[in-house]
Amino acid sequence: MLLQDNRLRKMRDFSLIIKHGQWINGRFLDIKYLELAKNQNFFPKKENPESFKKQLRIAFSVGLKISKSAVKRNRVRRQMSECFRLLVKDNKLSIGYYILIVPKKEVLEKEYAEISQEIESLLRRCAILK
Repeated sequence: MLLQDNRLRKMRDFSLIIKHGQWINGRFLDIKYLELAKNQNFFPKKENPESFKKQLRIAFSVGLKISKSAVKRNRVRRQMSECFRLLVKDNKLSIGYYILIVPKKEVLEKEYAEISQEIESLLRRCAILK
C-alpha cells in the first residue's frame, strides 16, 4: 500500500491533473500525469510553491467498466499499488508529479509481472522513471 504522503486524495488535485495533465497510452494501462513545476499558475493560493512542486502523488481509477466484481477491481488496484510502492521505496521515481493510472479491461487477464513491466515502460515514456 502506498504511503499517505504519496496518495492523490484532494478534489482540487484531481481537477488539476484532469484539466492540465497529459495522457500516455499503453496496451492495457493509461497514465495521465502532470508535471507540477510547469504548472505553477494553477497552484493553490494557500500552499507554499516550493514544497508543492516537490510532491509525488499517485491515484488509481479502476471503474465498473473494468469489471462488475469488486474483488477483481480491488485485485487490479492492489497490483498497481504494489508496483508503485516498490518504485517509490527504491527511489526510482522523479518528484514533482501527479500521476493518475487508468487500467483498461485487458488488465484482468494479465499477471503482476506484466502489469509491472507496462507501468515501468509508460513511466519511462513520460520521463518520470529515473
